[in-house]
Amino acid sequence: MAFVAKRILAMTARRGRAAAVALLAALAVIAAGRALAPAAEFQNLEIVSKTGVHVFSVEVAVTDEERARGLMERRSVPEGTGMLFKFEPDQIIRMWMHNTYVSLDMIFIRSDGRIVSIAENTEPLSDRTISSAGPARGVLEVVAGTARKLGIAPGDRVAHPWFGRR
Repeated sequence: MAFVAKRILAMTARRGRAAAVALLAALAVIAAGRALAPAAEFQNLEIVSKTGVHVFSVEVAVTDEERARGLMERRSVPEGTGMLFKFEPDQIIRMWMHNTYVSLDMIFIRSDGRIVSIAENTEPLSDRTISSAGPARGVLEVVAGTARKLGIAPGDRVAHPWFGRR
């Protein structure tokens, strides 16, 4: 970052303020694109409920940075997609909706692949803490209404390498 700042100062001295402002604008566009970019990897995840097997394509959030960013700034989450957050060791997981514009269902998953609890229809842009009802290994965030629509409930099994197979 210091290198970029030095280049901008040098450009200002050589080419004038307009060139430096143009460079700053370009950097802002690049940074914004990176901030809104999805996590690098998509994986399949299945939930087995009373109504059948439901397959999702999920982005994975494993690092502290990925978990902190989550689905922030997204304006939509297509049906059948979501984000899967991994926490180790199993713990009471606390989430929030800070800078998240889309209402979500948060599905908290134990290390054995069983759903421990679901927070449905979370409030967008809220800093209120949303906690799992017990120790969990992961959280699946999907668009609000998904759990009810598909009949997903606590006790249902999640099939994904982090939790084992169905």
